Amino acid sequence: MKIGIIGTGNMGGALMDAFCLGNHSMRAYNPGREKLEAVCARTGAEAVDSPEKAVEGADLVLLAVKPIVMPSVLEQIAPVIREDQIIVSIAVGLTIESYVQALGEDRIIVRAMPNTPAAVQAGMTAFSFGAQVTEAEQKLVLDLFALAGGTAVLPERLMNAVSALTGSSPAYVYMFIEAMADGACWAGIPRAQAYQMAAQAVLGAAKMVLETGKHPAQLKDEVCSPGGTTIRAVAELEQRGMRSAVIEAMKSCVDAAGG
Repeated sequence: MKIGIIGTGNMGGALMDAFCLGNHSMRAYNPGREKLEAVCARTGAEAVDSPEKAVEGADLVLLAVKPIVMPSVLEQIAPVIREDQIIVSIAVGLTIESYVQALGEDRIIVRAMPNTPAAVQAGMTAFSFGAQVTEAEQKLVLDLFALAGGTAVLPERLMNAVSALTGSSPAYVYMFIEAMADGACWAGIPRAQAYQMAAQAVLGAAKMVLETGKHPAQLKDEVCSPGGTTIRAVAELEQRGMRSAVIEAMKSCVDAAGG
């Protein structure tokens, strides 16, 4: 498949890192030439000097620019978009209808919300499909993004919630890992080992949720021995409002995604 990419920033670059693992050719454009050339060098993509050239000849077009930039990009590519091209946008907060209005009712529009762990094939991407997207085209998109990790299909009304749940959440988890490592460092564990061990603990816990099928609360209870050290730590986290803090952070993220 021929893929045209507009925007090679953190998220666009992460997806390109995943897509290059498949039998696909890529052409990419980014206003910042230095970042464009760096991403293309490591992924084998062809660097081009305009959005129109990135779109030309592509089977699928990935729009990976900021929402504020999207209107001008759509204006540039609208005259050259073909009816059979699949348009996938990862811009937060922009609806499928907004792309239909800019590009035409007969265009094949997909709204996607990936996250940066796609760069290491451990991402999670949620999709909402426009009315013109066939089942075969949906499968093509899902298969492509499976190179970047997990996929899910949701109603478009839930996409702002997805931005908080998976799009922004790596930042929350990185903060948690950093805090764990800080605590370990306070207790005497060398900093580099603390980061490695904290990250592995988080990875292992996430894998337990995914592979055992057990409720997170059950898994938590299995670690908390009566009168033990873990239940004391859990009680301290509860007292300091860990859960409510995360919930409120996600609410803020959802509100921001909705404009």
